[in-house]
Amino acid sequence: MILTYIEIRENKIKKASLEALSEAGRIAAELKTGSAAVLLGTGLEGFAPELHSCGAAKVYLLEGARLDRYSTQDYAAALAGLVKKLGPTAVFFSATAMGKDLAPRLAARLGVGLASDCTRVAARDGRLEFTRPIFAGKALLTFRLTSSPQVVSLRPNVFPLSSGTAAGEIIKESFEIPDSASRAEVTEILKESGAEIDVSEADVVISGGRGMKGPENFDLLREVAALMPRSAVGASRSAVDSGWIGHQHQVGQTGKTISPNLYMAFGISGAIQHLAGMSSSKVIVAVNKDPDAPIFKVADFGVVGDLFQVIPPLKEELKKLRSA
Repeated sequence: MILTYIEIRENKIKKASLEALSEAGRIAAELKTGSAAVLLGTGLEGFAPELHSCGAAKVYLLEGARLDRYSTQDYAAALAGLVKKLGPTAVFFSATAMGKDLAPRLAARLGVGLASDCTRVAARDGRLEFTRPIFAGKALLTFRLTSSPQVVSLRPNVFPLSSGTAAGEIIKESFEIPDSASRAEVTEILKESGAEIDVSEADVVISGGRGMKGPENFDLLREVAALMPRSAVGASRSAVDSGWIGHQHQVGQTGKTISPNLYMAFGISGAIQHLAGMSSSKVIVAVNKDPDAPIFKVADFGVVGDLFQVIPPLKEELKKLRSA
């Protein structure tokens, strides 16, 4: 069996979790084993049909007094207990902020290896084989884990969603964590004012760099994003370090690694650290005044010009498309 951890945010299943579950179902079918999902918290039965439709024959509801609010230590302890009981072949996570936090904790508790930020999973001779970018995205590493169960995190926006109407089984499990065993507690979650969709989950990311010249000009990118469905505003490290936009928008080796369907880079030269975070995008469009900017080497389409002259007509064309 392949078990997939399902992340719930703002009372919704994260799309990246459904992608991981869909891939788990595909691999499980090749290995002729089952696919299951696990949710932590209480009152989550209503999410089961959506998980069944993505290939989960069983949905485990892991309930406990301390599991209603995310805590790395508590969640890792609860998951480790369930994994030891079920004995799955592998445990899949989405490589979101939570997944990157939780998967290594679980692997450490189980004393097994971790395949992180994978962009491909294959079944070879009855064993799992993983592929992930290395050396800032310049090469791909294909490898296997020798430990069991295999803990894996999958890069968001890489794996396709499956859909169906399959039914399945709901199984409730309880896990109580003594107060003495928990060394930290999440007391409050503060949401960013006017928060946008996370760049790691957006289908379209419109990013700005040093060429934006100031924080006020990022409003131009927000206006473009508002005209495109499931869009988010990203940024290079230089823009973030200058205080023009928050760190949660940073794309790159020291920010977030993303794989949107469309990545638009305005005023970003394309340092190797930035390219490492977005080079797996399906289509890349770059706008820069410097014809020799490294970003053009990875771009599918490039415009050599002033972004402040390119954005206004782009907005007008997008408005025409929306009204058509």
